[in-house]
Amino acid sequence: MKNKHNYTFITKLKEYLVTFLLILLLFVLAITSLCVGRYGIPISEVMDVLFSKLTGTSPNVNSTVENVVLNLRLPRTIASILIGSSLALAGAAYQGIFKNPLVSPDILGVSSGAGLGASLAILLNVGIIGIQLFSFVGGIIAVTITALVPKLLKNSSTIILVLGGIIVNGVMTSLLGLTKYMMDTENKLAEITYWLMGSIAKVSKEDIILISIPMIISILLLLAIRWRVNILALGENEAKNLGVNTKLYRSVIIIFSTVLTACAVSISGTIGWVGLIVPHLGRMLIGPDNSRLFPLSLIIGGGFLLVIDTLSRTISSAELPISILTGLLGAPFYFWILNKQRMNLS
Repeated sequence: MKNKHNYTFITKLKEYLVTFLLILLLFVLAITSLCVGRYGIPISEVMDVLFSKLTGTSPNVNSTVENVVLNLRLPRTIASILIGSSLALAGAAYQGIFKNPLVSPDILGVSSGAGLGASLAILLNVGIIGIQLFSFVGGIIAVTITALVPKLLKNSSTIILVLGGIIVNGVMTSLLGLTKYMMDTENKLAEITYWLMGSIAKVSKEDIILISIPMIISILLLLAIRWRVNILALGENEAKNLGVNTKLYRSVIIIFSTVLTACAVSISGTIGWVGLIVPHLGRMLIGPDNSRLFPLSLIIGGGFLLVIDTLSRTISSAELPISILTGLLGAPFYFWILNKQRMNLS
């Protein structure tokens, strides 16, 4: 009994230590992203600007530095953390309820639906707000159609839901291709192509305020019911025997995970790999318990995308789309994770 108590204490201590170190790392990465760029700013001046903003005093720096920090880099930094955290949490939630480590947030068609909505908005020339609105609505509609497939087939199994997502993904991708075919090849086609590759370059304070409310609500609710995912992962019959309404909780988790993904995609475009690899990294650090994995995925996801976004605007003269870097870094990293876990997968 004493050994069991010591083991639990050590496990908890390790969890708290890992969480603290990751939060500290996230803070360091956020400050670094505010400092580096084509216009380098010393950390002392960045801290001066931030401190003066918090206290309502005047910073001891020139207006250019203040403008770069507050109006250019700070919104991107906050957006990177929000989007990365949302995609990572959605990925962990999907992998948990579908009991499949290969599942990503776009499995039910939200990304392809959002891409179709954005392409229609660009084709109709409705402006940046219209693109975000069309993208969000497109993602929600795609997942709604996916959710109707099991009802039409009168089979509510998880496999049918995933297959429905594959069908909707295929239809949305085809419609997206048709929309791109109808676009002006010199202007609009280039715009939607760049949007589909992901970028946080045009994110503003208003965009962050717009998406932060549904994102934060969804994050808090998913964290509040995260322990239910462990029960759902046991299987349909086992969960029902424990008194859990599997249909209700699975629907709630899918809805809020979809909202997180749709909000992220609506302002940043399609960003792959984050929701796939971050939960794996979290499991390597603290194990498969979703009650601990969900909060850790939030922190790692925010830091991961923050690093990617910082690299995208600093490693070349022209800013690179985010999905290029997430693919180049994510694919080898995912291979490394699979290699580390090969004994468990065999």
